[in-house]
This record gives sequence, structure tokens and C-alpha cells, in this order.
Amino acid sequence: MKPFIFQSIRITLVFLVLFSGIYTILVLGFAQLSRHKGNGETIMNNGKKYYSNIGQTFTNDAYFWSRPSAVAYNAAGSAGSNKGPTNPDYLKQVKARIDTFLAHNPTAKASEIPSELVTASGSGLDPHISVDAANIQVKRIAKIRGIAAGNLQQLIMNNTEKPLFGFLGTETVHVLKLNLALDHLK
Repeated sequence: MKPFIFQSIRITLVFLVLFSGIYTILVLGFAQLSRHKGNGETIMNNGKKYYSNIGQTFTNDAYFWSRPSAVAYNAAGSAGSNKGPTNPDYLKQVKARIDTFLAHNPTAKASEIPSELVTASGSGLDPHISVDAANIQVKRIAKIRGIAAGNLQQLIMNNTEKPLFGFLGTETVHVLKLNLALDHLK
């Protein structure tokens, strides 16, 4: 029994050094080789700093709305709601989001609302929505801002991100970048 205890302690110390030290330094080294030195992409606009890899709250009718967040876009507490799709509280919350969306977008039908506009992502930090989720908001924004719907649809096309390697995932729209471009649209 004694040899197993010392062997276990040695293995524990080796793994402690390996995973707490060497692995951490390796990941930090790879992060320093990235474009933003492991700090995430930041966008400066009118003296304000935004982190583009974290979703932002947009609820003003003059902007494209972002995906709801279960953690209020707090990166320190990244998480989903942990409520199942049949949980009554969760269903009430989704229904309330649908009702709110329809109240602000009266020309839309409930069956047309993309799910990401009424459900939070797994991390609660997703900065993207689908192209359909952006397009369903065009009429509201066009009316409020007095911009032709065609110009807004072109803006969406210009800000659409293609799938990784052209086939992994779907086309998405980064809501922050789209709204900043919307503010610069004349």
C-alpha cells in the first residue's frame, strides 16, 4: 500500500506542474500569437470601447435587436438559463419576449420570428443573429429612421459573416457591427 501512496503523490505533482504550469503557459503563448494578443477584439466608436466577442444589449427600436442573454451579457458569469424547454417559467419568459417583439414589430407574425430573438444562447454572450433575424427587423427600423428598407437590407448583406471555411455553420450578422454601421448610414 505504501508504494501506491508515494506513486499517487508523484503523479499528482507531475500533473499539477503539467496542467497548472506548462499548459497555462502554452495557451498564453498561443494567445499572444493571435491578432489581438488574447485580449479579444475591441471596437472604438465615439470614444466608447466595445468588446465585439461579447453580445451587447440593444432594445431601442431604432436599432437591430440582439439575442437575449440569460446573464445580462456579463462575461464573468457566462451561462445559459439552465431551464428546460418545457419549464413553465421559461415558457412564460419566451412568450413575453414574443409578445414584446410583436408589439414593436407589428407587421411580423409570431411564426416568422427566428428563435434566437426570443431565446438566450448557451453562453448568454452571443454577439450574432441570423440574417433572417436581422431582416425581420428591417421594417421597424426603416420606419423609425426614415431609411429605405432596401438600404437596410443592403447594410445587412454587407455585414453578413460567411460560415467558417465556407461550409461550417451558417451565415450570421454581428449585431454590434451592424448597429454601428447603421449609425454611420446616411
